[in-house]
Amino acid sequence: MVGRDKGNDEHLLWPKITIVMQMNLFEHIRKFVALSESDERILKEFIKPRTVRKKELLLSNGQVSKSLFFVEKGCLRMYFINKKSGEQITQFALEGWWLTDFFSFMDNTPSEYFIQSIEAASLVAIDRLVFDDLLKALPQLERYFRIIMQKNLAASQLRAKYLYEMSKEEFYHHFSSSFPDFVQRVPQYMIASYLGLTPEYVSELRKKNS
Repeated sequence: MVGRDKGNDEHLLWPKITIVMQMNLFEHIRKFVALSESDERILKEFIKPRTVRKKELLLSNGQVSKSLFFVEKGCLRMYFINKKSGEQITQFALEGWWLTDFFSFMDNTPSEYFIQSIEAASLVAIDRLVFDDLLKALPQLERYFRIIMQKNLAASQLRAKYLYEMSKEEFYHHFSSSFPDFVQRVPQYMIASYLGLTPEYVSELRKKNS
């Protein structure tokens, strides 16, 4: 009897969780473009809520990136294996961020990256096979994704400028002060990889600051 009750509870809770996840995405979209209630109903037909475990792989090297992921809760990373057989992180995605290998996603080609959850995460996925149909059904999302892409490009350009302009220590301090909560959530060696530093150097900087 207890087992059946627990199962019933999970069945009742899942639709509620799904609605919360989708509402977060809708709210994010409304920051940039208009989205009516009828638009929401259309959008629901194209998106798939997904939960992933900690350290679960969403994409592996050699696979085609089939989904564009929006992070409702949790954190993802994208990385490749460098010539020294080490993991080189190129991007993170926190709550409210999108992530995929866009070359693979748009061109249907094998990816050179891995995408993995750093924490247990709640995501919304859009399948590449329906992405163009979504933009046709809701034309304002073309502008939404353009704005998102522009912001991502601007952030990448600024990061490249800092990488050349700042010393390694200045670069680390700038990142830490800009994203203090993020630094607490992500393992030190991952931050070092993203910033192009060694874990040992980051450890020295932390000890120096303390």
